[in-house]
Amino acid sequence: MCREEAAELSSLKPQLEELGVPLVAVVKENVGTEIQDFRPHFAGDIYIDEKKHFYGPLQRKMGGLGFIRLGVWQNFIRAWRSGYQGNMNGEGFILGGVFVIGAGDQGILLEHREKEFGNKVETADVLEAVKKIVPAK
Repeated sequence: MCREEAAELSSLKPQLEELGVPLVAVVKENVGTEIQDFRPHFAGDIYIDEKKHFYGPLQRKMGGLGFIRLGVWQNFIRAWRSGYQGNMNGEGFILGGVFVIGAGDQGILLEHREKEFGNKVETADVLEAVKKIVPAK
């Protein structure tokens, strides 16, 4: 999740709290001050998955050739114009995603897997999925 997307998802925190749904990030590493630098952009709890279990058995990666894709450059420019900067620390090639996971046996209600660097989820889709969560009894 990029800082821009983190800030957009954090803007939903009041609605999420009202619905009793936590906002959580799972990151793959903490290099230097990476998480500390990310915290101002993300209003939820942050967990480190050093073994990358959450990323699944087949990690989706975009190699260096991803930088020649037009969409990647458009995403970088959009984020830069909005005042967000990334970093060049750490692994950097594993693609992320955003999930809305329901209570109990509800399972995954929204799955957005990043297609290329900077590909963001629509916050309206996140809120719509969150409203489908049935609280566990």
